[in-house]
This record gives sequence, structure tokens and C-alpha cells, in this order.
Amino acid sequence: MSHGLLWLPLLVVFPLITALGWLERRRQHLFRAWAEGAELSKLDDCGGARLIDGVVSWSVFESGKLTTKGSFVVKGLEMVELLALGSGEAPLTEESQGACRLRLVGGGEQEDVPFADADRARRWMAELMARSRCEL
Repeated sequence: MSHGLLWLPLLVVFPLITALGWLERRRQHLFRAWAEGAELSKLDDCGGARLIDGVVSWSVFESGKLTTKGSFVVKGLEMVELLALGSGEAPLTEESQGACRLRLVGGGEQEDVPFADADRARRWMAELMARSRCEL
């Protein structure tokens, strides 16, 4: 009887892990379809982002689908700032890690693109600034 009770937690955990794996696979499949043909793309815990035809758009995974949260035309990009994700307008230092956001400024508007990793955000920042110079 006691040996049977030891297996009970495994019977609960295994279906849970399987369901979570299925959800992650579905999220990645939706992202691949959404980002197809993108020049630059990313998928992390904060959502997905892509650059297609000079337009950056980003989305989050909600209720089994990718919901677009915003877009920004790279041609009008004047400045890109790396800011902390949760603490107001605090800029990130070069050695900072973790969740952050890219603030895209230009054409009288500003938009924030969330990132789960500061290193990836720095690479995106460099790539977007290079592409905005190419568009001029």
C-alpha cells in the first residue's frame, strides 16, 4: 500500500508536465507561423517580436493565440533606449541583466517592446539602429 502511495505524486506530475510541454510547443508553432519571412525575430517569456518590411511589431501569447500589442515603423526611428521593465524610466547600465524593454522613439511617438533578456535586447537595439540608418 505504501509503495502505491509513492507513485501517486508521479501520476499527477506527469500529465501536468505533458500539458505544459504541449502548450509550449503550440506557442512556438504559432510564433514560427507569425514570424515567417521576418528579417529579425524573437520569442521569450515577454512575448514575440518581428521586423518585416521596415515595421517592428510585437505580440504576447494569450488564450491560445498571439495577440499583437503594437508596431513601429523603423524608418521613423530616431532613438532606441534600453530601460528596466518594471521600474519607471530607469535606464539599464551595460552590465545589467534580466527583463527589460526597448523604447523606440521617433516621429512624435514612443513605444516599448518588452524583452526577457537584456543581452538580446542590446543586439536588437544595435540591429534596429543599423537598419534605420539604412532606410535613410
